[in-house]
This record gives sequence, C-alpha cells and structure tokens, in this order.
Amino acid sequence: MLTIWAAQRNPVMGDLQGNLAIAREELARAESQNADLLVLPELFICGYPPEDLLLKADFVDACMAAVHELAASVRGHTAVLIGSPWIKNGKLYNGAALIRSGSITDVALKTELPNYGVFDEKRYFQSANDVTVVPLNGIAVGIAICEDLWFPRVCAALKAAGAEVIVSPNASPYVTNKPRTREDVVRDRVNECGLPILYVNQWGGQDELVFDGRSFAMNPGGNIVHLQKPWTDAAFKAVLTKAAKGYAFDAGINQPQPGHWEDIYLALVTGTRDYVNKNGFPGVLIGLSGGIDSSIVAAIAVDALGADRVEGILMPSPFSSDHSLSDAHKLAEALGIHTRTIAIAPAMEAYTKMVSPDFDLTTSGLTEENIQARIRGMLLMAYSNKYGHMVLTTGNKSEMSVGYATLYGDMNGGYNPIKDIYKTSVYELCKWRNSRSVVIPQNVLDKPPSAELRPGQKDEDSLPPYAVLDKVLRMLIEQRKGRVDIVAAGVDAAVVDRVIRLLRGAEYKRRQSAPGVKVTDVAFGKDFRYPIVNRYRSQPKD
Repeated sequence: MLTIWAAQRNPVMGDLQGNLAIAREELARAESQNADLLVLPELFICGYPPEDLLLKADFVDACMAAVHELAASVRGHTAVLIGSPWIKNGKLYNGAALIRSGSITDVALKTELPNYGVFDEKRYFQSANDVTVVPLNGIAVGIAICEDLWFPRVCAALKAAGAEVIVSPNASPYVTNKPRTREDVVRDRVNECGLPILYVNQWGGQDELVFDGRSFAMNPGGNIVHLQKPWTDAAFKAVLTKAAKGYAFDAGINQPQPGHWEDIYLALVTGTRDYVNKNGFPGVLIGLSGGIDSSIVAAIAVDALGADRVEGILMPSPFSSDHSLSDAHKLAEALGIHTRTIAIAPAMEAYTKMVSPDFDLTTSGLTEENIQARIRGMLLMAYSNKYGHMVLTTGNKSEMSVGYATLYGDMNGGYNPIKDIYKTSVYELCKWRNSRSVVIPQNVLDKPPSAELRPGQKDEDSLPPYAVLDKVLRMLIEQRKGRVDIVAAGVDAAVVDRVIRLLRGAEYKRRQSAPGVKVTDVAFGKDFRYPIVNRYRSQPKD
C-alpha cells in the first residue's frame, strides 16, 4: 500500500520562501495523514512559468537552495516530491526533486518540453534522456512531469522500467474545454500502459495565464477518482492498493464541477484577484460607463477583491445618455462599490480651445471622439497615480481584434479581465452572473452597445453585428481559417474582407494593450504573433 498526499496549491512567482512555507504546511498535513509521499505541482518552488528568470544563474541557484533547505526539514516518514529548475552536468532542466530523510535522493527530469502557444520551454531547458522510477513503500513509482503525459513515450518508458504507478506534477494552464482534454490525454496513457496515474495541478493566476487545478487520480480502465474542485486550494489522500491486475487507487470523492459560463467567470475572477494581490495593489479603479463591458468587469472585480477595494469613476460627457448614468449608479449600488462622478465637458472645451484654430476648418469626427476617450483615460490614470489603485481596462476581445478602442484612452489600464472574451460571450457571462444575484441592470443587457462619443452613436454603425463579427473573428483567430473558408461558411465576402482588414490594422494597438486573462486557445499575445509591418495578403483559391 502507498498513501500519497496530493496538494493542489497556488504558488507566487519568485516568492521562494513563501512557496517553501506552503510546502512545509502541506508536509505537516501529509505527515498528520501518515502519508508516504507528498506531491506538489510542477516548478512549485518558483512558480510557473518563470520565463526569463531562468536565464539568471542566481535565480536558478536560489531555487535549488530552497529545495535543499526544505530537504533539511524532511525528517519524518513522509517523502516529498517538489518541482524546481535543476542543473545537472552543467545543463538546466525542468525537474522534480524527491526528498527523503533529510536529503534529495532523486531528481526526475522532464523529457517532453512544450514549445507552442504560451509555452517556450525549449528556450530554457534541456530535454531529459532518461526516466525516473523510485521505490516507495515497496512500490515502484514513475514520475512524469506535465507534458510528459501528453505523448506516449515517457509513460511507456516508465512502464518498461518497472513502474507500477505514475505520479505527475503539473502546471497546466486553463482554457475553455481544457479540463476534458486533460482527462482524455491521461486516459489514453492509462489505457496504453495499464498503470494508475495521479495528476496534481497547480491553480491560480500568473500574469495572463490562469491555472484551474482539477487534480485527480485515474485507475486502469480510465475511471477518475478524487477529482478536485477547480479555482481553490485542495488536497486529498490517494491510497494505492494491490488490485487483481496490478495497483489501483481506492475510491474517493469526485467533487462537482462548474458549468461552462461559471468556469470562465471563475477563471476571470482568479486571474484578476491574483494579478492585483500578487502585485501588491490596494485595489482597482474602473471607468463605469453604464455599458455592458464595464459592468461585467466591475462584477468580476468585486467578486475577486471585495467591494471595499473597487471604485467606479463615472465620466459623463455632453453625449452621455441619462440611462447610462442611471445604469452605472444602479450597478454600483447593487455591487456596493463607491463611485465618484467627474464631468468631462470642461476638459473637452479646453481641448477644443487649445487646438483652435488648427481644427476649426476641419470636420469634427474620429479625432474629437478619441479626445473624449483620452480625457477619460487620463483621469483614470491620474486617480491611480494619486491613490495607488490600479486601473482595470474594459475592452473585450471583439474590440481588441478590430481596433474599436482608443490608444491612451479606454485602453489605459494595468489589467484587462475580459481581454480574451468576445462581445457575445460578455452577454452570456452577465446573464450567468445575474443568475446568482442580480447586479447588472437589465437595461444594460437590453440596450444597443454604444461608445456614446457622438449623438445617437451605436457600435453597429461602425462594425458588423457582433454575432457576425464574433463568428468571423473566431474562425480567423482560434481556428486560423482563411478568407475562402469563412466565405464558404456563409459569411458575406465584403464583411469578411472588412474584418480581415480591421484585424490586421489593429495589431499595433494590441501590442500596447494591457495584459488580460487567457481563456481561449488563441489569446492575443504569445498565441497570436503577427508582424505589425506586414504586406502579405492571403491569396484566394481557384
């Protein structure tokens, strides 16, 4: 029999002593359960992904020293498996150190290095040539680190080396539908090698990535036991016992999982909370317009941080409708957040006077609209500078895609919770949030979206209907489809051409946008790397 304490925790990047304290806390809990092994997530001592910190020799040395420091306190029966960067023969690896009786007895090294999307491990790490199987309580335990599970090679090698169970420390980021994909991948490995697998994942936010946890154990045959709740600290005792054909984990509790929109909402809350808290901001500021985007961002912020750490600033112009102000006030009252109102008409008049007579002979248009947005952006940043609260920006993925946002205006801010959320999905998230308790006024959901920078303005005056726009954008961005394929899917060719032109032309804006939570397969940033200077045009097929 082998008893394993699986710890799903939220490390802080670079906080080696803080992460070490979490490891010790879990070790005490594991010892209280008389566990044979404590398993912590991938690169737990430093957090994941450390990116170019790994290019600093002192960082890597400090990580390894922290693991040695932990080893000095591991004196009881319970062994510890903890992830850390590791140097072997002068080369850097993604490792997992096994600690027993005060010393590091083995270090498993990662073989499969992800180098796609947000991952660039080949930039830093060497790929291991060998696998690691260690005896614990008379049972041969194979160690596979994260991506090592995604391909057959490592698990097959562990089986060939005599492993009777596979333990896998992970730092697997969340995207929509990823939880099911993970389960399917592990099931494939279980079916191929016939061994039970323990999957231990971290949770929490790190810059634009969010990790959901959802640790579990899977037995031969593909049955999941001990499935944990996402988006929270969790730990469980997995007991491995001899079965008729090898080993299996004893039955445990499979925790209920959130539905689709709840899962996405919790991802946004987690990413926002950790970005603000881990960076030490006392709270956040949000420009409340009475529109749907600022409304959902305010709800996310309150659920992440509490109402006392969120402040809304209303900045009406002469073009602001009465319902925008009333909707913003109703939202703030429902969320319990403090607001202040600053009319921007005096600033608009000052700008008009400053640029006269140069602008007097021109037609008023986009320039004057952008001045309003930049006045608001300047005010938000001024209050941020004065009081220390970070500005949350509120542009959705549809707007970020086509450039329907103003640089140094409504794009101002330190973080964007809905950067990877299309406009149509914003509505769904609002509906889900209101199903818990109504905080977003119904009029916000019902009225046509508008920037209110000129009389009677509506988003659809400048853009295709959002249902059409989002369909085209999903095909262009997530599915990497070309013009011909999208037209063949039933979208008007002129609309497709326009959206492609807007998407291409807005890249320079996106490079200057705030980071935000990634929840789709292709988020702007590392997933979407197109040159700003770019004259290539897709050629139509015959």
